[in-house]
Amino acid sequence: MELQIIQNKIYEVRGQKVMLDFDLAKLYNVETKALKQAVRRNIERFPADFMFELTDDEYNSLSDRIRSQIVTLEMDGRGKYPKYAPFAFTEEGVAMLSGVLHSKIAVEINISIMRAFVTLRNQIANNADIVAELGSRYNERLQWLERKFDARHEAIVHRLSNVERRLGCRHSRPQTKHLSYE
Repeated sequence: MELQIIQNKIYEVRGQKVMLDFDLAKLYNVETKALKQAVRRNIERFPADFMFELTDDEYNSLSDRIRSQIVTLEMDGRGKYPKYAPFAFTEEGVAMLSGVLHSKIAVEINISIMRAFVTLRNQIANNADIVAELGSRYNERLQWLERKFDARHEAIVHRLSNVERRLGCRHSRPQTKHLSYE
């Protein structure tokens, strides 16, 4: 199974990366109803950190990303919305599914799904490294600009002092303050 197809079916809900029951059922080539029945028969294998039921608000917030599933429901004559709220499976919950579905395809698909989760985790880690590097470069550039500004400011103050001395200005000028962006 192509990793990109699986990665497109991984959503973030409650701060966790999850896959929804109807997407998993399609990948496993079983009906969503059968998948849910297998889970309910083995509910002790699915604690809250492995699987949870989406609230209506959570499901509605995902509706743009899962529009194709809604269209499929309408075309099958099953209505616009699922009868029951979808189950959301974390990576651990997906791993547990192959044990309750008892099919060769479930094992093969689970291997692909685990690879997709690992790839996604690696991409997130790489992005964090890139963000840290950009932050470091930004700070270095900012410090360089501050030094350049300070040098130019000092040069202007020095020139103004020379002009005042040449013109014989005796009035006092307010002291300039060092400007900093920190």
